Amino acid sequence: MENKNNGKAIFVLFLTVFIDLLGFGIILPILPLYAQEFGANPNEATLLVAIYSLMQFLFAPLWGGFSDRYGRRGILLLTLSGSVIAYIGLGIANSLWMLFIARGFAGMMAGNIATAQAYIADITTPANRARGMGAIGAAFGLGFILGPAIGGILTGSDPNNANFHLPSLFAGGLSLLALVCALILLPESLNSEIKAKIQAHQYYQPKLNWLQLSRRPQLCILIGIYFLVTFAVAAMDSTLALWSKQELNWGPQQTSYLFAFMGIVSTIIQGGLIGFLKKHLGEIKLLFLGIFGLGLGLLLIGFSQSLILLLIATALVAWGISISQPILTSLISQMAAPEEQGQILGIANSSSALARIGGPTWAGASFMNFGSSAPFLSGSLVILLALTLSLRVTKSASQPKVERVAR
Repeated sequence: MENKNNGKAIFVLFLTVFIDLLGFGIILPILPLYAQEFGANPNEATLLVAIYSLMQFLFAPLWGGFSDRYGRRGILLLTLSGSVIAYIGLGIANSLWMLFIARGFAGMMAGNIATAQAYIADITTPANRARGMGAIGAAFGLGFILGPAIGGILTGSDPNNANFHLPSLFAGGLSLLALVCALILLPESLNSEIKAKIQAHQYYQPKLNWLQLSRRPQLCILIGIYFLVTFAVAAMDSTLALWSKQELNWGPQQTSYLFAFMGIVSTIIQGGLIGFLKKHLGEIKLLFLGIFGLGLGLLLIGFSQSLILLLIATALVAWGISISQPILTSLISQMAAPEEQGQILGIANSSSALARIGGPTWAGASFMNFGSSAPFLSGSLVILLALTLSLRVTKSASQPKVERVAR
């Protein structure tokens, strides 16, 4: 595929992911408060976040393997269709159990990000892959600028009479629009040569790759860091609205605007700054700085008693997420052969989903038992471990042939 065509494909993929993540950005900040409307306590509210990730953990490797075997485009279309149904279910829910069913089904269909990342890996070289992954990161950032802002507007300014149904239905409409964009504009990225390798070696079986990870230590370290970073971020995501309600007496609109602020910072970083920083610092150093910023930001949230300090803290968190996640994804993808991109990235996203089960579960329990700041302070300790592991990441992580042992 020519570079010009690659650029068009990346733009279409960016547009598709952005529209879909716009809906996700609408829902995420208000979801714990939505659960509380049906009488959920903080632990139950964070479990609503965790069930999504539980189903994603179970199904992400499946979608990754299917995308290797049958193509990226078909899996993207299928998962986007599922997202439409899930958002509609969330919008018409009239009980807590219906919320859990809708979010669980949404998690089952949450294979589009790993597939989108595999798509980028198909059409980029290791040298420019971080930039391509940054396009997906920019879609995240833009989704988290406009999504939370739109969600805040749709829920209304009165914390005691928030409208949680309208944002969910609106998000369903956005996923439908993303589905149409992908259906009309997105070509298939896998060529017949890679498909033949996949079928010949039967790389579509996810369980084989889990067993092989022990023979690929750099890949294990990278996925371990990915898990820890996601664990801490998920703990923050699931409790920030509950924390701001208790500490600052905020409603869903104010919390949504805070998420939008983090989205602005993320977009600035991932929309162009990450490429400049990578060129001058390299991926390994940049990874360390991103993780350090994330840990410091979480620590500061736990002590925030003013809006200014909270904005500084969340800006640091946005910096850390925006730097560490695309760099980790890029390094992990470079450790995989072309015919196993979907599987390896599916495993990485599956580990991320596992972290999004444990993170909210821990956050809800610690919020109830140790205080509202506990999820953020303990999250900073988790990031300290990730920071320690990042010191073991070597330049070999960006050399794909190093750990491709016989399988």
